[in-house]
Amino acid sequence: MDFRVVAAARPSLAYAREGVAFFEQRLRPLGRVELRYVRDGSAAEVSARLLAASEGCLRVALDERGENWSTREFEAHVRRWQLQSVKHVAFLVGAADGHSPALRAAADCILCLGRQTMQHELALVVLLEQLYRVHTLLANSPYHRD
Repeated sequence: MDFRVVAAARPSLAYAREGVAFFEQRLRPLGRVELRYVRDGSAAEVSARLLAASEGCLRVALDERGENWSTREFEAHVRRWQLQSVKHVAFLVGAADGHSPALRAAADCILCLGRQTMQHELALVVLLEQLYRVHTLLANSPYHRD
């Protein structure tokens, strides 16, 4: 299974650029995670671009109204997708105004990274860290501690 992270615009903040680069490098040997960016704009425009870039994938939208999975629950979802022979999973990270209702309706899952509002560039870094953590769990690596 491969993972596609589709985000609105490349990170402009230095800490986010560094965090994305750090986790991209760490994820490289563990599995297929592709990072794609779409052009920024209104919530409706970005959502349409995110949907187009995730065509044919199981879609997981990051949204504050979604389910708040623990790391182990995240791992369980990935394992279930593997058992269901899901080939492509796309994680959709919107811009500052979030996702449109149409995108949320088209998503297979809506994931919340926490109950607090989070800046979208930080959400991208947190998502990449969690994908790294899940990959290490799948590989029985000692990175995650319960």
